[in-house]
Amino acid sequence: MTTINSLEGITPLTLKPTGEKSIQSTGADFAGMFKSMIEKVNDSQAAGEQAIQKLHSGQATHLHEVMIAVEEADVSLRMLVQLRNRAQTAYEEIMRMQV
Repeated sequence: MTTINSLEGITPLTLKPTGEKSIQSTGADFAGMFKSMIEKVNDSQAAGEQAIQKLHSGQATHLHEVMIAVEEADVSLRMLVQLRNRAQTAYEEIMRMQV
């Protein structure tokens, strides 16, 4: 059995003090994440529309590719709506709190 003689090579963990700067960066990260999610949903909606246009014009080779693109757009939009509903519910709950 090997024994540990010293802990000289290990640096202790330092905790970052929580301050206004970290709160602001977290808010900015959330806003950036939300913005990128909206952009992705918008891109999937546009891809679904393009797939439908290709189907109408006869350029689409496989119907299942069109259906997959449309379903991806639908699922991503439903997820975004649910996220919005959850955020709205959380906001309403916070507003009802008594300070």
